[in-house]
Amino acid sequence: MLQPRLSPKPNRRQILAMVTSAAALPLWAQGSSRWSDVLSRARGQTVYFNAWAGSERINAYIRWAAEQIQQQHGVKLEHVKVTETAEVVKRVRTEKAAGKTDGTVDLVWINGENFLTMKREGLLFGPFAEQLPNFQYVDVAGKPTTRVDFSEPVEGFEAPWGMAQLTFFADRKRVPTPPRDMAALLDFARANPGRVTYPQLPDFHGTSFVKQVLVERTADRAVLYRPVTQEALAAATAPLWTYLDALHPHLWRAGRQFPQNAAAIRQMMSDGELMMALTFNPNEAANEIAAKRLAASVYSFQFSAGTIGNTHFLAIPVNARAREGAQVVANFLLSPLAQARKADIALWGDPTVLAIDKLNAADRARFSAGVLPGQLERPAPTILEPHGSWVDPLEKEWLRRYGA
Repeated sequence: MLQPRLSPKPNRRQILAMVTSAAALPLWAQGSSRWSDVLSRARGQTVYFNAWAGSERINAYIRWAAEQIQQQHGVKLEHVKVTETAEVVKRVRTEKAAGKTDGTVDLVWINGENFLTMKREGLLFGPFAEQLPNFQYVDVAGKPTTRVDFSEPVEGFEAPWGMAQLTFFADRKRVPTPPRDMAALLDFARANPGRVTYPQLPDFHGTSFVKQVLVERTADRAVLYRPVTQEALAAATAPLWTYLDALHPHLWRAGRQFPQNAAAIRQMMSDGELMMALTFNPNEAANEIAAKRLAASVYSFQFSAGTIGNTHFLAIPVNARAREGAQVVANFLLSPLAQARKADIALWGDPTVLAIDKLNAADRARFSAGVLPGQLERPAPTILEPHGSWVDPLEKEWLRRYGA
């Protein structure tokens, strides 16, 4: 009688290899046990979400998300309203240095130099992002900034939340043909003295404007995607300062004074004092038109060869007390339901990080609204942000030259 042929018993090395392979898979691909464990541990937790609170639309969206997360998962989401993410970074750093393992921050809205600081100083929990069930829908191929934050590899230490790209808007009645690069913008400013400006640095939008000039004027753009050095800074920024020296005399108040932020510039454009404004949300003009704060003749535009853009993210500090709850929140905010609501012009208008073609028909339908007045008709290519280490020296040098 033939005996059944038994497979050889795996040795210790083979077992270790299988465990390692399984651990490398996303939680949603490992069966239900590991993600179910996260959900179970999260229930009853309170997640303190530190997020910018400068927009009532965003605050309302977070309140809606909190209601959904409480109903679906039994996790309480508390919005800790902040004005500067750098202050959150300092708090986490101080708590870690003091040995505090039950920190006051569970989730933080972050990107750029703040992410770079937290990652380099070991202040982040993870990697966790690509283990979230809804990460499978992220458009990592079409939106490469979902895995690279200001030229710093994310490596799973933050979950993508929304997209942003430098965008301008103007009233078609006053500006029928917009400038399509920084050289054309200089010509436009010369032809319309006092009608163009940008915010004073270190305002985020002001820094973004200066970085756009930098990437367009620098001969060797590749150097911008490496950590900054004094030699690289001097060489790469020389054409930038030459351009700004030429532009500033033609700006609002002859470049001797700058508005404090992009909101002020938007209002000045609405009042007719300026001819164009800038934003990092491609849908902002459409939002403002829908709210009847801008005329329906306002349109959005980007430069033909592209403008700088990035992704904003959600990160969990290394000493978060509600790590599981924070992961549940991040996963919900990546869901088609939450992403579609966030992208809705009437509610927020923040572009999605998801690949619509990865979704089922019902979820695709959530994103099917047509182009509204003020929205970009043809988005331009996204130019990657310079490495985060360039921001601080760039702002300091701008302030030394023009900030007095």
